[in-house]
Amino acid sequence: MNIIILSRNAQLYSTQSLIKASVDRGHKVMVIDHQKCQIKIRTNDLQVIYEQKPLENIDAIIPRIGATATQYGSMIIKQFESMGVFTTTTSQGLLQARDKINCLQLLAAHGIAVPETFIPSCFGGEFKHIIEQMEFPAILKLKESTHGLGVILSENPKNLEATLEAFAHLRQEMLVQQFIAEAGGSDIRAFVVDGKVVGAMKRQAMEGEFRSNLHRGGVSEIEELSLQEYEMAVQSSSILGLSVAGVDILRSHEGPMVIEVNASPGLEGIEHTTKVDIAGKIVEYIESSQNKKTRNYGSQATDHI
Repeated sequence: MNIIILSRNAQLYSTQSLIKASVDRGHKVMVIDHQKCQIKIRTNDLQVIYEQKPLENIDAIIPRIGATATQYGSMIIKQFESMGVFTTTTSQGLLQARDKINCLQLLAAHGIAVPETFIPSCFGGEFKHIIEQMEFPAILKLKESTHGLGVILSENPKNLEATLEAFAHLRQEMLVQQFIAEAGGSDIRAFVVDGKVVGAMKRQAMEGEFRSNLHRGGVSEIEELSLQEYEMAVQSSSILGLSVAGVDILRSHEGPMVIEVNASPGLEGIEHTTKVDIAGKIVEYIESSQNKKTRNYGSQATDHI
């Protein structure tokens, strides 16, 4: 197969791991910077143009879209989808997961346990009602953030009010969330591929830090999920329309809760911790999907003979 990896940096661990997994299985792979792609739209003539040439004969794409390029990246994915190219991450799935508010709305509406969350108006106003209902400390997050950036721990009502007012002044969309103290600064990352959890790790924040992200100095260890956590991870991915996802779970006194679903989860931490070839699982998923497509096409052709 001809596979394209959408990535701004071919030297990143995740990109290199996907390249190796693809080549090891006999596929041709090319890394292109989605931010340098252009689009042509014409009736029955849709093209993605890269380095002044249309990309042709592409069987599948593996999007690795960063938070700063969500909108443009989703547009490029949508163009490939419209061209009939298979993608491991759909344009809709990327948008739904990257928007933390929309993500929580969808999960909660489908019965997935999430921390109690309030969405204050980014146009200012009275925050008293929200502050009075919160227990402290509380978590404040920007609508779109990654690697623990844009996440603040508010220790008391005055601190939270001042922070909300500052962000509202900047017209920043944000959410205020219940702090799960009993999690002890740890969370679970479950990596889902094609409706199955293929690896899971526990991430522990460094001393004095509440964010467990490995980019923030956290450490990880392999973790076994409960049946409830396994099903929660798979269901959360499905609800958001994601076939490849990193589902972050907190263990609380009320049971496991999903705090985030990552549409472009890093591979380095999960592969090093679990010793599982996650990139290989992703390529196997592409192969399986292409085989199903071929079988379905063959069946339809036979029906017309």
